[in-house]
Amino acid sequence: MKFLFVGSSPDHGGAEVHFIALAQALLESGHRVEAMVHPHGFIADELERLGIRPRRIAFRNAVDPLAHAALIRTIRAVRPDALVANFGKDYWPLILAGRLLRVPVLLFRHRVAALKPASGWLLPRLARGFFAVSDFARSTYLGQGIAPERVQVLHNPIDLKRYRFAPDLRREVRASLGIDDNAVVVGYCGRMLESKGIYTLFEATSSAMEVEPSLHCLWVGESLDGDRLRARVAGSPHASRHHFVGLVDDPSPYYSAFSLLAFPSIAPETFGRVSIEAQACGIPVLGSDVGGVPETLIDGKTGLLLPPDDAVAWRDAILRLCDANRRAALGEKAREFVKSRFSYPIIAEQLVSFLDARGT
Repeated sequence: MKFLFVGSSPDHGGAEVHFIALAQALLESGHRVEAMVHPHGFIADELERLGIRPRRIAFRNAVDPLAHAALIRTIRAVRPDALVANFGKDYWPLILAGRLLRVPVLLFRHRVAALKPASGWLLPRLARGFFAVSDFARSTYLGQGIAPERVQVLHNPIDLKRYRFAPDLRREVRASLGIDDNAVVVGYCGRMLESKGIYTLFEATSSAMEVEPSLHCLWVGESLDGDRLRARVAGSPHASRHHFVGLVDDPSPYYSAFSLLAFPSIAPETFGRVSIEAQACGIPVLGSDVGGVPETLIDGKTGLLLPPDDAVAWRDAILRLCDANRRAALGEKAREFVKSRFSYPIIAEQLVSFLDARGT
């Protein structure tokens, strides 16, 4: 099949990573992928790296006539079997172009905020597929009034070649940060926001460090509330065991340096991609039992689900996983779980099967 992905976002977030991963999953499964994307930014650069030469055209807004005309020309040139959009600004341009040129449209929704009433009623009916990236997101959309038969679930795909445990990277990353190879490293990967539970994690790890001298915490991500966190770390008795690397384009090397991943969000997550990235590397996950996070691990088998914003429960779980045998037992099943649920071939097959069933 032939797909045309349209993405107007210049940012680097979960929806952008999903856009690229889904395109790559289809490409590696033998399908043809074309793209029309924002001229600058993460998506365009990553698609180039994958060998997909995108058409670089910016949508200034949903009613940009020049971009609409470019979209029509691109569809006529590519003649795709389906159009794919990940970002709200692109939904209506694709729906209108798809209707005009009789091309099915697939819309992916990554936020749980409600669409405007008219869009919430019309878009799932006009699109060939309206996809939530988790069962949690789907249930939220149903609660907003979208009919159950209009919303499908297709989870985030993961590149198992990119995300895998690498002993050499483990040693290299740890050595660069002055972390002993035998240390127990709690990893955090994501935006530094209070809603992400960073202060709960800081309190939990700091308390656990009082008991476990080999425990370190490695913080990877954009410093939004990070400066305030760094100030709190600087004033703590174990400041030297907290390590900050800031925002990185590719977090995959850091997973190998983790002993376990902490995913302590307080606010509901639509899904939780970092959880499956870590497990693909054989790293067990401690995750908040909130939103879509429970769908990303098997409690007691590949990780542990914990109450959000409960520093005592998180401290106790961290100390439990300071035991290497317990970590190994969880990590051993983690990669196989990700492979069976979220790998590129699995997700690409599910999407194509959906289109085949709808007569595309």
